[in-house]
Amino acid sequence: MKNIVILISGGGSNMAAIVRACAAEQWPVKIAAVISNKADAGGLKFAAEQGIPTVVVPNTAYASRELFDAALRDAIDQFAPDLVVLAGFMRILTAPFVAHYADRMLNIHPSLLPKYPGLHTHRQALAAGDARHGVTVHIVTAELDHGPVLGQAEIDILPGDTEQTLAARLLIEEHQLYPRVIRSLIEQRRRPTPH
Repeated sequence: MKNIVILISGGGSNMAAIVRACAAEQWPVKIAAVISNKADAGGLKFAAEQGIPTVVVPNTAYASRELFDAALRDAIDQFAPDLVVLAGFMRILTAPFVAHYADRMLNIHPSLLPKYPGLHTHRQALAAGDARHGVTVHIVTAELDHGPVLGQAEIDILPGDTEQTLAARLLIEEHQLYPRVIRSLIEQRRRPTPH
């Protein structure tokens, strides 16, 4: 049984989509914990209601990013994760932290990477006059939003779209794409390697 630890900072809608898909499709995994850097993150309540252990590691309690990452790593590692899933976790992680979870930490980013890494992706897509926008699931590397792409979903940018309407339509795609990519990755990693 593989263990997944999910990191959130807010409402946790992607986390909830993953938890629901895992239960409905009976993945051979356990959602071992949901961890947040914010005690008031709405997603913690949902996780607790599902019987998933929750942990808060407040970034404001640490004097540096390095100290926070060390505390976060300790919190994650007590659940022996095979996969660490960033689901709206709004912290930039240090290179040693990323290296510790090399090839087993995923992120979802609201753009068609390599386009628009970082923040305000919907605003950038609209300003550029793009016809299509989308979302990407990728392996996390030390370079922000640049890891190997595992899956993407696209939507049309419609006349009159705003950042808010784009974000709302894209969220529907996120809730389908992220669980699908995670399940595919789990299935790939379960296959015996040929000798």
